[in-house]
Parts: sequence; C-alpha cells; structure tokens
Amino acid sequence: MDGPDARAAPGGDPRVLLREFFGFAECSVADQADAADWLVAEVTEVERRPEQVRAELLGWLRGRRLEPPTSGRIDRIVRSALDRGETQLMERVAALLAEDTRARLNELVFAVPDEFAESAGREDPARDVLVWVKSDPGRLSLNTMLDEIAKLETIRAIGLPGELLVWVAPKIVSGWRARAAVQSPSHFRGFAPTTRWVLLAALLVEREREITDTLVELLISTVHTINARADRRVTEEMVASFRKVRNKNSLLARVAEASLLRPDGAVREVVYPAAGGAATLQEVVAEYKAASPEFRRNVQVKLRASYSNHYRVGMIKLLRTLRFRSNNDTHAPVIDGIGVVLRHAEHRVQSYPLGEAVPMEGIVEGDWAELAWRGAPGASRVVRTVYEVCLFKALRERLRCKEIWVEGADRFRDPEQDLPPDFVERRRQYYAELSKPLDAAEFIEPLRAEMAGELRALQEGLPSCDWLQISARGAGRITLSPLEADPEPKNLRKLKNEIRTRWGLVPLLDMLKETALRIGILEHFAPAGSRGGLDRAELAERLILAIFGYGTNIGIRAIAAGDHGHTEEELRYARRRYLSAEGARRFAAAIANATFAARQELIWGAGTGAVASDSTHFGAFDQNLFTQHHVRYGGRGVLIYWHVDKKSMAINSQLLSCTASEVAAMVEGAMHHRTELDVEANYVDSHGQSEIGFGITKLLGFELKPRLKRINVTKLYLPDADFRAQIPDLAPVLSRRGPIRWDLIAQQYDQLVKYATAINNRTASTEAILRRFTRAATHPTYQAMLEVGRAQRTVFLCRYLRSRDEQREVNSGLNVVESWNGANAQIFYGKAGDIATNRRDEQEMSVLCLHIVQAAMVYINTLMIQDVLAEPEWAATFGPVDYRGLTPLMWAHVAMHGEFKLNMNSRLTLGRSAPLPGASTGNTTG
Repeated sequence: MDGPDARAAPGGDPRVLLREFFGFAECSVADQADAADWLVAEVTEVERRPEQVRAELLGWLRGRRLEPPTSGRIDRIVRSALDRGETQLMERVAALLAEDTRARLNELVFAVPDEFAESAGREDPARDVLVWVKSDPGRLSLNTMLDEIAKLETIRAIGLPGELLVWVAPKIVSGWRARAAVQSPSHFRGFAPTTRWVLLAALLVEREREITDTLVELLISTVHTINARADRRVTEEMVASFRKVRNKNSLLARVAEASLLRPDGAVREVVYPAAGGAATLQEVVAEYKAASPEFRRNVQVKLRASYSNHYRVGMIKLLRTLRFRSNNDTHAPVIDGIGVVLRHAEHRVQSYPLGEAVPMEGIVEGDWAELAWRGAPGASRVVRTVYEVCLFKALRERLRCKEIWVEGADRFRDPEQDLPPDFVERRRQYYAELSKPLDAAEFIEPLRAEMAGELRALQEGLPSCDWLQISARGAGRITLSPLEADPEPKNLRKLKNEIRTRWGLVPLLDMLKETALRIGILEHFAPAGSRGGLDRAELAERLILAIFGYGTNIGIRAIAAGDHGHTEEELRYARRRYLSAEGARRFAAAIANATFAARQELIWGAGTGAVASDSTHFGAFDQNLFTQHHVRYGGRGVLIYWHVDKKSMAINSQLLSCTASEVAAMVEGAMHHRTELDVEANYVDSHGQSEIGFGITKLLGFELKPRLKRINVTKLYLPDADFRAQIPDLAPVLSRRGPIRWDLIAQQYDQLVKYATAINNRTASTEAILRRFTRAATHPTYQAMLEVGRAQRTVFLCRYLRSRDEQREVNSGLNVVESWNGANAQIFYGKAGDIATNRRDEQEMSVLCLHIVQAAMVYINTLMIQDVLAEPEWAATFGPVDYRGLTPLMWAHVAMHGEFKLNMNSRLTLGRSAPLPGASTGNTTG
C-alpha cells in the first residue's frame, strides 16, 4: 500500500489505517489518565489558561505518537487537570501555614479580636479590615503615610511565612490574588478552608509588597515636597520684598560719579538722589540677598521647620517600619545613619551626644554643613533635626536609583533580583535571543565603524545639505530649516463622504459590537473564580457594554440605561468577575492583530515594524498617590502612554504617573506589546529619549528615532581622539568630553547584556530595571550604558541631519500618534474627559477600554475604506498623494453620543461576517 487508502481494505476503519500508516496508536483510557497526571505534575503549576494547557496536552500526545481523543474529551481532561493541579498546589501552600496564622486569616472574614484591631491602629469595625487593607492610598500627606504603615503592620501581624509563595509561579499567585480581590467576606466564608487561606495569603503577600513600594514612594515624594515648599515660601517672601532693579550698571555709574564730585557730602544728600531714592537701594540689597547663599540658608531653615513641626512623626515611624539594605559599601554611611537616627528618635535632645559616632560622608554636604554643627570647636555636636533632614535627602536619592533597596518591596527590591538568576548557565541562549555576539569586540567594532562612517558622511554631505547649518556662534550651533509642506490629498474628503453615504451615521457601540462579533471576545476574558455560570451570549453583551461604558467614560450607570435588557447590577457583576485588565490587554491585542491581517497591501503599503509613541494627559481625581501635578500640561492628572503603528493602530497603552519615565514606558511598550508586530523602530519626542534610551534600545535590537526639540545644542561624540581632524566642519558641535570609552563598554558588556535580558525576559518591570540608570547612579554598568547610548545617538543624529527623508519619516510617525491622542478626547467624552475615580485599578481599566474602543473604530474603518477602494472607479481615482494621506483614524461618520442600543443580530455589511462563538448555543462558560 502506497498510502493510507481505506479502499484498499474493504470494510477497514480509515482511522485504524491512518494510525498504522503514520505510526500512531489509539489513546486509551490509561493513556488519558497518564496525560492528566502529567498535566497536573508539569503544567498546571505554572499555567492556568485552559487554551495553553490544551496546547501542552496535544504536544504531549504527539510526542508519544498517540491519536488525540475527541475535542470534548480533551476539554474534560484539561478541566480535570486544572482542578486537581490547583487543589494539590493549594494544599502544599496551606501546609506551610501555622495554626495561629490560619486562625488570623479566618478572623479577617469572620471576626477580629480586639488585640488584632489595636495592632492595626484602627477603630473601624472588624469586618472592614480586609476592605481597608485592599484599599488604595490617599493623596500625599502625613495621614496617608501613617495609614499605609498601619496596613503594613496589620499584614505583618498575621504572621505569613516570608518564603510562603516564592516557589509558586508568579502567574499563579497573580491569579489567586485577582480571585481574592473580587470576593467579599461572605464569599470567603463559603469557601473550603484551604481555598480561603491560600487566596487570602496570596492577596496579603501581594499587598504587602505593594504597600512597601507605596511607603518608599511616599518617602521619596515627601522629601521632595518638603524641599519644594520651603523653596517656594522663601521665594514668595523675597519676591514680596523687592522688585528686580533694571540697569544696575547705569545706577552704579551715577552713584560713583556723584560720590566723586562730592566726596565729603552726606550719603542722604549725595547717593540717594543719584540712585533714585532710598527705596531703589533697598531693592538692590534685597535682590543681592536673593541671589546669595542667604537664600539657600533660608530655604534650609524653612525645610527644617516644616520637617520638625509636621512630618517628623511619620518619617521616623516609616524608618522603623521599612528595612533598608545596600549591596554597595559606598552607601554604608546612609544605612548606619538610619541606625543613629532611630536610636535617638525618642530622646528629647537637640544634638547627638559627643560619644555618638555620626556618619557624615555622603549625607551632610554643601551649605548644610554650617547648620549641622553646634558648640565650640573641639566640643561641637551634630544637630539632630538638621542631620535627619540631610539623611532623608540622601536616602531619597539612593532609593531612586536603587543603590539602597528595601526588604519586602517589589519595584524597590534588591536590584540583583531584577536580573535573570540563571544568566551564567544560559548565557549563550540569552545572547542568541538578543542577537548579540558573545565577544564584546564583535559588538563594539561594528558600532565604532558605523559611528565613524556616519560622521564622515555628514562631513562630506554638509555642502549639499542646504537645510542644515552648523555654526560656531549664536544661541544654537545646529540649525535645521522646517520641512516643506506635503501636497494636500484631494480625494480623502470624497472618500469620507462616500463612507457616510453607504453606512450612514454608525454608532460607536455598533463598531465595538461588530469587532467583537468578527474576532471573538469571550476567549479573552476568564472568570475571576474557578468557574463562570453566565450564558455566553449574555456575557458577551455585558462585556461589550461594560467596555463601552469605561472606554467612553460615561460609566456603567449611564450605559445601563440604554436599550439592551441588562441592568446596572448585571453589568457591574460582569465587570467585577470577568472584565480584568489582563483580558482587556489580550482583547486589544487581538483587535490589532485582526487589523494587521485584514490590511490590503495595495492600499496600505507593505507593513513595517515602525511605531510612534507619546504620552497624553488626562485629568483625574487627586485623592490618591498616583495622580500628580504635571508642569508641562498643567493641572493634576495622569498620563496615558501610547504606542501606535504608522497606519493608526495602537499596539500598547500604559497608565503612568506624571513623574514616570517616558523612556522606560517607550521600551516597555516596544518590547511587551502582545501583538504580532515586530517593532524595528520607535519614533518619540524629546521626552521619550535619552542617552540611556539609545543604549538600551541598541542592546534590545530596535532603533530609537526621536524628534529633538533642542537640537540646536545637541552634541556629537568622537569614536577616537584623533578622529576630530577628519571632520573639521563638525568641530562646533563635537563634545569636549573626549571619545567614546570603548574599553569601559568591553569591561561591562556582559552586564549590559544581562540588563537587556532582564527587560527582554521580563524578570522585572522595565521601569524598575532602568531606575538603576539615573544620574545619581555611580556603578560602572551605568557609565558603560551611557557610552553605548552616546555612540548610537551620534549615529542617529548624523543620519537625521543629512537626510531629509529621515526627518520626514520621524515627523510623519509622530503626527500619527499625535492624531491618535487627539481622537482620545472625541471618544473619552464622559465626565468632561476626566478619570473620575481614585482607584488605580479603575483608572487602568478606563485606559484599557479606551484603547479597545478606539482600536475597534480603526479596525472597522479599515474594512470600510477597503470596501470602497475595492471598486475600480475609486481605485482609479486615488493617486499616490491620496494613499500617503489615507488613515483609518476618522470619525465624521461615527455617532459618539445618543441612545445606546445593542442588537447582536444587526450587523454592518462589511466583507465576510462571522458569528459570535457560542452565542447561539446558550451553553455556559466553564
């Protein structure tokens, strides 16, 4: 027999013949039991998503050349393995809990004894303790600091083992925490004891880390606030005492001339008239004082008074609560200084005793040294409050760059834990994943050659670059003339009118519904509990409505008043149990992938791996620690950082505080966006780039392409000291600091790759890893990263300055993300566009749902445009200028407001429609 042909054996079973031909066997009941046991032992302890467990099961069967059983049987095996695996894992965790710890966990949901409430420092009823521990911090204040300290002490009082969950996969712990977060005490009381203990333990372990991070942020922000307020108060006082005196040189000349003419005259009769009166001289004196060291001394006095009179109680208690550590002996004086402060915190003394060894190095510096000592020479003592202020300032700077870290924290943990622990063993694999050579010289030499080549190309091309001027004088040494305006597309308005004529005014809700029907929605959202019980069609409708309510900012209550048959309580239940941040990210990525797959190359051009990223400001409730004042935008709020491809589809969104690093956000979005797009280049504005940004993107394998606001003062670096003679016309813009230190890069190359691997493999957040690379950092890896960044920045700048096409590419890319930001206000119109909540998770959900709704509009618009341009008469009308300006980010035909009607049987006539998976079956989620 040449093949598995059933006709060759009359009466034979085709499946038997196929198995025999391919060497497979039938999967017996025993095989299925073995498969379930393998899943429990090897898979379910690290993976809880049914689709992933199913894929692992099919791979196991293929590896043993077993024919897979029926789809229904596979589903049962997967469900059984997930249930058994979780039960066994929970039993192992619960076995690590002491009896008194279990009792305290039970008390959280049953009753709390008086001593437990006292340890929490609260007078609230016992039933509120769990809700209180789960609550977000309030705005920056002493009360918030004391409240967060009390939460941390409450969790520690329960007595959870320090290593309780370190061996459990982080995804499993996060899943348990998510389940616990949506449960009320009454729900916990109905759980089996083991399930209750483990879910509560996971919630408390995660909250302990989060609260520790919050306390570190409170310390950093409080020290900054005290200093800023003192600076502002002194400034206001001095501004009120004088107005700036103009033409002081002329005034001095008049006073000198009058004094020389009448050297024996009285000051009141000679100097005052020449100066314009006594008031003018008083203003000169006040202005001098403001610019003198007296100003800083007054600021220091105000800062010391503000700390002593208000913040000291909380700051000292915070020092007692957190455990600070450092891996660098250079910062040992700060750690020792914390011990000195705590030993004398309760003593009613103004200065430390003479016998106390008070570390001063790296703590008391500059003008503070004059205020820090009291007493006669040889018997002087350190002033306590001055020392405490200086210590907190030094501690703040070292915490920001993680030179000092905190036990039990997450983002401020030991920086060595941010790095892959198996880097030495898997070094070759990690280098291969980043496409980097093992030999440092093989990385350095191409970069050095590229840098030299680009500098030469700029030198040689400078005479022909009539848009570029490099001069040795003036405010700016580099001058770029503006880009010429592109021709205006003539047929885009006609296209928009045709779309509105064909489809009419399309409700935005219908666009979201059509997107969900075409690509599916339920597979992206799993219930917070182990099982769900809602009808699939009803759940899909409620998810669509909840996403729309959040994404437009009208809220659940407003969307519940629409014509769809679902109550507010039902929508809130769907939000609480199913609409998770993780699910929303998966759904948004699915929309982007569907858009990429649907795009026609003839219309949109060949796909590229270029994206643009930028932040936009949203007002937000400010009774929380996350909302902050933004100097550039004005007002209090939060930032949304978008990554958008060149055809207006967002691939990633991030909720940031106003002081967060946009460089870290850029790297995070480019590396971990969840879509199928392979990012090769990232356009940013000035806030999204830095020398560190250039360095880390070089190591991660994509190009950073910024539009620099202050390009006139930008400097180029030399690859070698003797290279300066080869580029004489570039001398005015060459840095004076010397050539790139290639030897330092070679020494630290392995560490550089290690940090890049940590970002690539997500062993820690990008923001936490890049904290180490701040100006306050001193370790050589930071300096080496700067050198790589300076070399790569020079390569980009040379190419950017001499190429008009490169400038247009960057500019057009950033125009796309700015247009996306502009559309945010059209869609997120509820509550005047402000995020009306203090809860961090609700703020994040609003951002993610806005991402989904806007992406759905772009997806449907893409299909509409393609339907129109598929007709020959329209294809013949469109020219290159029209295609260049074509964008699916348009909303003239979209009804943003109005009645909210949801009819799942009404479809938009766009290409081929697909039914909602499971919508007509009426079965339940599992």
